Amino acid sequence: MRYSLVELAPVAPGGTKREALDRALTAAEEAEHLGFHRFWFAEHHHVTGYAAQDPVALIAAAAQRTSRIRLGSGAVLLNHYSAFSVAERFLMLESLAPGRVDLGLGRATATPLIDHALRRDRNSRPADDFPDQVQEIIGYLHKAFHGAHPFAAIDLTAGTDGIPEVWVLGSSGASAGLAARLGIGYTFGGHINPDLAARALRHYREGFTKTPSGTGAAQPMLALNIVAAADEASAHRLTWPARALRAGGRDRPIPTLEQARAELSAAAKAQPSTIVDGAVPPQISGTPATLRAQLVPVIKESGATEVMVQDMLTDFDARTRSRQIVAEVLESITI
Repeated sequence: MRYSLVELAPVAPGGTKREALDRALTAAEEAEHLGFHRFWFAEHHHVTGYAAQDPVALIAAAAQRTSRIRLGSGAVLLNHYSAFSVAERFLMLESLAPGRVDLGLGRATATPLIDHALRRDRNSRPADDFPDQVQEIIGYLHKAFHGAHPFAAIDLTAGTDGIPEVWVLGSSGASAGLAARLGIGYTFGGHINPDLAARALRHYREGFTKTPSGTGAAQPMLALNIVAAADEASAHRLTWPARALRAGGRDRPIPTLEQARAELSAAAKAQPSTIVDGAVPPQISGTPATLRAQLVPVIKESGATEVMVQDMLTDFDARTRSRQIVAEVLESITI
């Protein structure tokens, strides 16, 4: 099956965002070497622990350092932008990396202050028009506005050889129907809401409609936080930094393993990180020998044809080895 990565560009304690971004771009090259199908960059605003604020800039930089792997956004937070701007910028990226660009679309809020600061129009109440924005982007990319539409005269694709592949990302299941109706790819955040993953992806698959501007076939993707090591104890410890971040507050660099060891209680350290009886923890850990047995039932139940892997490790060597093991395990799974 296909396996991909979403990169958060985590900032290490005492480190800088420049270092985090350099590691993120190096990770894109590494992911290509390891056989990952896609490498998406996240969008996080006013967060100390992540350096990935703008996927567009990182996609452009990664395009110059890779040649095969698909590059994309996981996701552009569409509630902060105009559909025109997003479509135009991703068509530009498609020209930089023809046939390799994914436009992952999502919506999320930060704090009321940051959300207000991100807004261009601060005089009116924000509208939840995500479905309309997604359809408008598709209209620009595929010149799909009907003749009477005021934007039918706009041609953003002039001079371009291709268009980016559009995906909708969600973690509540609410956008599964939208992706299905539009005939585009759908990624569910199983690491955020694991109990809804199978239901949301089934809803997407069963409702999928082929459209002239769609992908042609359903593309259900399951996102999971997965770490791996040579032995179970070491793999389990790799889940501690993410736990410590949640427990101690997110407005700081990602804790190191040693910091997490000092901060977490014994009970927090001992919380399970393996899939037991279908219960998926926020972070999944395992070894080359055990990870496959954990993941196969979850993947089959969800009907996913691709897994998007997330991790929150700032130890570069441990992260590299973890991703290598995860790639080997997912590559061995047939669907």
